[in-house]
Amino acid sequence: MSKPTAVIFDVGMVLYDWNPRYLYAKVFTERSIGDDRALDAFLDTVVTRAWHFQHDAGRPFAETSVELIAEFPEHAELIAMWGPRFLETMGDPIPGMPELVAELDAAGVPLFAITNFSGEFWRPFRAREAWLFDRFRDIVVSGDEKLMKPDPAIYTLALERFGLQAEEAMFVDDNVANVEAAAAMGIAAHHFVGAESLRSDLATVGILAS
Repeated sequence: MSKPTAVIFDVGMVLYDWNPRYLYAKVFTERSIGDDRALDAFLDTVVTRAWHFQHDAGRPFAETSVELIAEFPEHAELIAMWGPRFLETMGDPIPGMPELVAELDAAGVPLFAITNFSGEFWRPFRAREAWLFDRFRDIVVSGDEKLMKPDPAIYTLALERFGLQAEEAMFVDDNVANVEAAAAMGIAAHHFVGAESLRSDLATVGILAS
């Protein structure tokens, strides 16, 4: 049986931290809008993750924002910030991951990614973080494909585009459902909890030297 020789990464919470709180905590403080309870309520009931995941599925912010503002007109200005200031919701690289990616790249390991990410938000983020993503041979973005993990179709599309058989790839994701979907297709799958655990698994399958 073939061993994996390429690595397919998730992006959010594997390579980079992401949290809408990073943007809105700053805005609430700058404008003295309210306390932490007001911020929590806004994040939990207005710009929810379920609302944002529409962007990952391919809906444009211009559409979703109009709908959300119609529902919460009192928050129109705050909602409108989401699109033009989305990069401020992205945090720092996950500790140890830039070094691990660089090590894999230097060893000649083919690197790819499948990310649930809005296409319109991905492009400026990809450009800003070119120092890391230039190491990747290809990246499948859910918002561009209108397919999202854990739908098996996005894994099938990615394998075809990457020129890989399932058994040639190791997939890394922090979401258990996404990991299980990849494993069901015969892809070696790692549930990400940190760089050191991933490094150990990469050594176990022979992608990295022990």
